[in-house]
This record gives sequence, structure tokens and C-alpha cells, in this order.
Amino acid sequence: MPGSAPPLPVSDLAIGIGFYGSSSPGAAGRLKASPDAFRVREVSSYPRPDPDGPFTILRLESRDWEQHELAAAIERRLGLAPRAVAWSGTKDRRAVSERLFAYRGAPPTAELGLPRVTVLDAYAARDGLVLGQHYANAFEIRVDDLEAPAAAVAAYRRIERELRDAGGFPNFFGAQRFGEVRPITHDVGRWLVRGAPERAVDAYLVSRPPTGTEGVGDAARAAFGAHRDPARALREFPREYRFELAILERLARGDPPSRALRALPFELRRLFVHAYQAFLFNRYLSDRHQAGLPLGRPIVGDAILRVGRDGTLRGKDAVPVDEGNLAECEEIVSRARAAVAGPLVGTAAYPRSGAPAELLGRILRDEGIGPEAFAVPVAPELASEGTWRALQVAVPPTELRVDDAGVWFRFSLPKGAYATVYLREFLKSGRAGAAVAAAGAEPTNT
Repeated sequence: MPGSAPPLPVSDLAIGIGFYGSSSPGAAGRLKASPDAFRVREVSSYPRPDPDGPFTILRLESRDWEQHELAAAIERRLGLAPRAVAWSGTKDRRAVSERLFAYRGAPPTAELGLPRVTVLDAYAARDGLVLGQHYANAFEIRVDDLEAPAAAVAAYRRIERELRDAGGFPNFFGAQRFGEVRPITHDVGRWLVRGAPERAVDAYLVSRPPTGTEGVGDAARAAFGAHRDPARALREFPREYRFELAILERLARGDPPSRALRALPFELRRLFVHAYQAFLFNRYLSDRHQAGLPLGRPIVGDAILRVGRDGTLRGKDAVPVDEGNLAECEEIVSRARAAVAGPLVGTAAYPRSGAPAELLGRILRDEGIGPEAFAVPVAPELASEGTWRALQVAVPPTELRVDDAGVWFRFSLPKGAYATVYLREFLKSGRAGAAVAAAGAEPTNT
């Protein structure tokens, strides 16, 4: 019989994760003991090569690089304009990642000369990349610090069966979405959506959540929180904290917080709002489970997402569930041709009726906002209509292999699903990402 799962860690609760999808205790271990123990390869529909095409597609292998930092480094190395480099999916920082980038211009004639970056392919193409163009990620991940690896495999297989019997694992957003070193991205987004850019700046420059890890800039953050002198803080913040320094430079010359935030790349500012939407989704999923509402069966007020020919779900093509189509929606979901979805709340994406609307309404009242707040009047360029996200992810075929260092997991997940969220079911009280480097920019989502 399954045992009792251990209590949830504070780090989960802080980002809205409120339950496990399995009840067995698993075998606690350590993820991301080194970047080489967490390998991810983007599975993408590659843009077709065209020697006369205006774009360059780069397929890179990088080690321990944050997505925005790597894109900015490529731009500087190739003499491109800021924000000229695009990508499809955002990857973990503390990992060895194979991923695609694109820009308008000719391919490089040699290696980029960036540390821990290898160019695997570079070619001209007619088309570039847009966010979300890939359809899956393939992972090879080692769990370290296991007392008995062979016994751990038996525990992991038991949990795998539990998750399959439950119809999948809960599709939470993982810690990477919020920042593993300093999980504050959703808090910055919260204050932007609530119309308080000064609080957003404070969260980005000063906030030190108790669930974060120590960083080299902690003393500078604390000092700025006390003296509030941006000119002085420019001398105190570490030079590698270029995003913080960009905001401080604007503040030092007298810009208001709303304008100072525009010193950050648009993709990063947009990430703040997306992270807040992710936090609200996690809360919705947790509260739905707590209320005893099904995750794998639609109810009136839900939306469902049809499975595309490539196996992906399109959040913008959600089908509302009402009394008239409930039986049909139940039948489509039961055949795995669609999935029950929850809202990534925006001005247009939110349930209008039934228990889902009541549930989300309570969450938004707690937050002091309504869906219309995602018009983001203080930064309208960040406005979001929202979208829909599956509540569960099917358990993938999972290969387990024991070596001297621990247990290797090998599996693939659809885009948007988090390997760390899948693996937290197996580790339960383990240390997911405990060894993330404290210095440098914050990690982002997979």
C-alpha cells in the first residue's frame, strides 16, 4: 500500500504548489548537483535551410547559461542590436542545454567565443523563430545523494504507477519560472499588475524571499533597502548584476520607477507578468485539488484543449465547457484527444461560470485584482489576454538507470511542462535545485 507523502516544503507553498499527485514517499535525493547532471535538448520543427534566407538559425549547446543573458551575449559578440536574438523555449540555467536561437543576418563564420557555449549548427533560413515554436523537451537527469539507488528505483517505479493510475501528474509551473536563486519574478509581476511600479522595483532590487539561496549581491540589496540612494547603490551592486544596475542608473538620473523598469529587456519585463500568471495558475490547481474537483475530467465552467496533430495543446484554442457540450467534452478527454485546462488569467482567459469561476474568483479577491488588471495600465506593452494550460500531464515513458553517482532519469515532456515538477513526485522531500549557483542572473523556466 502507498505510504504517506511528506509535508510540502516551504519553497513549494511559496509559489502556490499545494499538493503531490502521488502519495508514496519516494526516495529523497538531489537534483542539479552540477549542470552536467541536468541535460535538456529542445525538440523543434527546425526552420528549413535556405542559402538566400534573411535569418540565421543557431543550434547551441550551453552549460550554466541563463536564457536572456546568453541571448544578450550573442548579440554583443555578433554586433547585433539589443533584442535581435529570438528563441522558441526558455531553458534552465543550471543545466547543459541544446537549444535554438535565431536572428536576422548572416551566420557566424567561426565559434562565438563565449565560455561554455558550443555551436552545433549554424545556417541561413527563410524563417526565424517565435516563442513556443518547439513542441517538446528531452531530458537526461541524474538524482544524486541517494542512500540506496537500487531501492530508490523500486520506489520510483511505484510512484510512476500511481501517477499513471491518476491520469498524469499535476502540471504546476516549477521553481525555474519564479527564480530558483531568488524567487521574486511573480512578485514583481504582481505589483505591475496591481499598478504599483515602485513596489515592483523594490521587489526586483531589494526583496530576499526566505526560500531563496544566498547570493553575492545580498549585502548590496540590504544596503539599498536601508539608504535608498541609487547613485550609491551603483557603486555597491556587483558588476555582473547588469539588470539591477540598468534600473539603478535610471533611478539615479531621476526617472520614476515605471520608466526605470523599461531599462530591462522587454522579454524579461513580460516574464514578470507571465510569472504572476503562473503563480495564480499554481494556486488555482492547488485549490481545485483541495476542493475535490477533478483534474482529468471536465466540469461545467471548464475549458478543454484539443490535442493537435503534433501532440501539442494550443492554449488559445480552448473550448468552453457548458451543459450542452459536457458529455461530448467528457468523451473527447476520456480518449486523450483533449485535456482539461485551467486559466493563465488575463483580460480574456478566465472561467465564466460554475465551480471553476467561483474558485478563481476567490483567488483573485485574495490578490485584490480582477481579470481586467492584466491590461497593466502602468505598462500597457505588458498587457496579456491570458491563455489556458492543461491541469495534468500524461506520465511519459521513463527510463531509469543506476550508476555509481545515482539514478539517471530519461524522458521527454511536451513544451511548457517542467521536468522538476515531474521529478518532485519521485523525490518528495529531496533537494530539487539545492545546488543552484548563487551568483549571477536568476534562472528562468524550462
